[in-house]
Amino acid sequence: MHFYVVKSKTIKLFVALVLVMVLLAVSVDGATSAQVYFGYSTRMVPIYSVETENKQVAISFDAAWGADKTQGIIDILKEYKVGATFFLVGFWVDDYPEMAKKIAEEGFEIGSHSNTHPDMAKLSKKTQKSEIEASLKKIEQTCNVKPKLFRAPFGSYNNNLIESAKELGLKTIQWDVDSLDWKGLSASEISKRVMAKVKNGSIILMHNNSDNILDALRLVLNRLQVSGYKVGAISDLVYDKDYEIDRNGVQHKN
Repeated sequence: MHFYVVKSKTIKLFVALVLVMVLLAVSVDGATSAQVYFGYSTRMVPIYSVETENKQVAISFDAAWGADKTQGIIDILKEYKVGATFFLVGFWVDDYPEMAKKIAEEGFEIGSHSNTHPDMAKLSKKTQKSEIEASLKKIEQTCNVKPKLFRAPFGSYNNNLIESAKELGLKTIQWDVDSLDWKGLSASEISKRVMAKVKNGSIILMHNNSDNILDALRLVLNRLQVSGYKVGAISDLVYDKDYEIDRNGVQHKN
């Protein structure tokens, strides 16, 4: 019988080689695990926030179901003299064309939020592109504006989706401050949550028909302005060219 003594260093080297082989074999959203593990991921990400020294933030509203509070949102935004971005779903534009027109007429930015609000990361690239194109057509015909921005339903995205949006001339926008207004939080809870997370360059996510959106919006805008923040639309915040987006979704000016 023969006995072999294997040094600890040799074992560690062998384990490391096996780990690398496994990482190279496993794919995560189009990038290998090794790329993610070793920090050179090719995974694309949307814009979550913007690096800026200015005390400036953007506020946005996703519109998919219901519209009875939208006029109130418009009135409050005008009262506080701030801009905002509304991401509209195609079927919402079908259901509330006059309100969609009103948002545009009042000078607020409009972006696409897909046509039927599916989980777009689960769709083929061809279907993703059709979804976005259908929503753009409805928005342009109804509101007479050409969107520059796209937000994925549920915040669900992959490389194909970001590429599809880019091919249609759109920046894909996420958020770094989630108000969670859709969960039925009180106005005070929503306001506290936003103010605890907001920073220079933040993009705030709200919804146009959540339970306490009107009271919450007034509180949020008041506290943001008292804190010295300038509030506006997303296109007033993001860089239009000569920029890069890091792995955390922060947009940097080159």
